[in-house]
Amino acid sequence: MAHSRLLDRIGIALPIIQAPMAGVSTPAMAAAVSEAGGLGSIAVGATDAAGAEVMIAEVRERTALPFNVNLFCHRPAQANAEIESRWIERFRPRFAEFGALPPAKLTEIYRSFVGDEEMFSLLIKVRPVVVSFHFGLPRREWCHSLRDAGIILLATATSVAEARAAADAGADAIVAQGWEAGGHRGMLDPDAKDERLPALDLVHLILGELDIPVIAAGGIMDGAGIARALEVGACAAQLGTAFIACDESAADQAFRAALVSPAAHKTVMTRAISGRPARCLANRFTALGQNIADSEIPAYPIAYDLGKALNSAAKARGEYGFGAQWAGEGAPRFRSMPAGKLVEVLAAELRQTNIPVEGNCHE
Repeated sequence: MAHSRLLDRIGIALPIIQAPMAGVSTPAMAAAVSEAGGLGSIAVGATDAAGAEVMIAEVRERTALPFNVNLFCHRPAQANAEIESRWIERFRPRFAEFGALPPAKLTEIYRSFVGDEEMFSLLIKVRPVVVSFHFGLPRREWCHSLRDAGIILLATATSVAEARAAADAGADAIVAQGWEAGGHRGMLDPDAKDERLPALDLVHLILGELDIPVIAAGGIMDGAGIARALEVGACAAQLGTAFIACDESAADQAFRAALVSPAAHKTVMTRAISGRPARCLANRFTALGQNIADSEIPAYPIAYDLGKALNSAAKARGEYGFGAQWAGEGAPRFRSMPAGKLVEVLAAELRQTNIPVEGNCHE
């Protein structure tokens, strides 16, 4: 079957993928994971083509092994001056608390890959082994061109319907993102009803409908979790929260401290920070967002412009409760160590389960 050959096609030994995690993952982390036998990832959705080229070069300075380049494929934001003005005024008192003013206006701080010709040209030029998409997919002809360039395409799905759309567009494999997962939900339409499927249930459902490799993502923190994913038919597991506290992570000290606080035991799905649903450690920002209707929040990533500004103002005054501390439901089970060492530990734990890896992942 096609799914039995994915890891061989990528060229990795272990069914372990480090999630891209914009703002947390680094070229050093990606390289360390790849060197240890997994698939490291970098997230370039928050930068432009020039920045992405630098990041890709930094990974390649550290390893010649495959790694994943992740892109945001959200629909371009629909600005609404009235909603954005009210949003600014809603948070003006919070900025005042820290002796600061909110932005005079909000902007679309991230450009979607769906219209980024320069980023597309860069990928064709540098040809990373794997490219992955979050929030949707680029146009079909771009997918075909990337595949013709020898690039393996992964796409996030939170439902069977999204998985089918990704497969039809040319994805080689699906990242089945469960409700437990940290960070932004990969929904194609953030306004659609979320089925809130657990990761392993979603893997099972997708495999029942489509003949395509599936990668489990959401709440997986150890080798036993990886084994459970393989048992239901996933060809690999993608772990994000497990790597937040690694040495190579860009997570700041406040984020790392929050992981050992009660906040790690109560993650919250919130739209208020960025404009799209995302799972975060419970903090002051998530508390503020609990009773705000979705219709009052500016579109992603326009809302994120204010969110980042508020976090910066708060941090300048020693308050760290307004950060986008994205993390999944497995957060309390994090481990602090170098990323490569964590992959070794995960692989050893997986071997102890006696779950055969070869049947799911290799020819």
